[in-house]
Amino acid sequence: MAFLSGLSAFPITPSDRDGRIDTKALRKLVTRLCAAKVDSIGLLGSTGTYIYLTREERRRALAEALDEAGGQTPIVVGVGALRTDEAVRLAQDAKALGAAAGLLAAVSYTPLTDDEVFEHFSVVAREGGLPIVIYDNPGTTHFHFTPTLVGRLAKVPGIVAIKNPTDKSDAIDSHLAGQRSIVPEGFSIGCSGDWNATEAMIAGADTWYSVLGGILPEVCIKIVRSSQAGDAAEARRLDAALTPIWDLFKQFSSLRVVYVLAELLDICRAEPPRPVLPLSAVAKRQIVEALERLPAGTAR
Repeated sequence: MAFLSGLSAFPITPSDRDGRIDTKALRKLVTRLCAAKVDSIGLLGSTGTYIYLTREERRRALAEALDEAGGQTPIVVGVGALRTDEAVRLAQDAKALGAAAGLLAAVSYTPLTDDEVFEHFSVVAREGGLPIVIYDNPGTTHFHFTPTLVGRLAKVPGIVAIKNPTDKSDAIDSHLAGQRSIVPEGFSIGCSGDWNATEAMIAGADTWYSVLGGILPEVCIKIVRSSQAGDAAEARRLDAALTPIWDLFKQFSSLRVVYVLAELLDICRAEPPRPVLPLSAVAKRQIVEALERLPAGTAR
């Protein structure tokens, strides 16, 4: 699927303290991403704090984003939930509204077995009726998709892609090659973990599922296009210029940093959902300084 390649940009979901979506701010973010010509928008991912929102607010966010995108940019939307039946309903909602695909993580309180995750994903893909992207996010879910499980899921009708973590930078090449060998042709292999994503794209990943792309899409698009064109040197040059941002992501988490970036860039004023607290004034000053160090034209 063509939309599951290139840059998938993941914006925040601005909302008030009661979890009600700020639709004006969300539309502004979507307009910005469409104008930058990202390949897809990753709505209601971890950066979009999907797990903190009700089904009603998730539907409202998706409806507003789809309306603003106007069919110009496909939207991949988070459909993860603790219960399988809830995830099915969220996938059905997303399909009915017009989402291109659903992003599904192995969200759980009780640790899950491989067979439980296989059944969960299979049921959501079958009953939800929406193409599903596997979201391997062990830093949050504490569940890691083994090669065996990925190979099984990739054969399930309706499961079309995977979003991989890239925390082990020295294993990116071997991980991608190994995954290519166990999934069907046309199955999209993507990466997250922004500070290692350039190397993953150079190594042949199909998609960069990007947090920074949701707030600074232009530079991320340039990295992706350079990687796709085989210009690894240019991709690495652009990536190196973002080192101040990557350092902040590692220090404070990408989620907290992008909320500050949205304010500094005069896109919107919002706070992450409680109990996640906004960053301190000292931390915000570090982000201001990092923005000032970026090359001209990057922070817009």
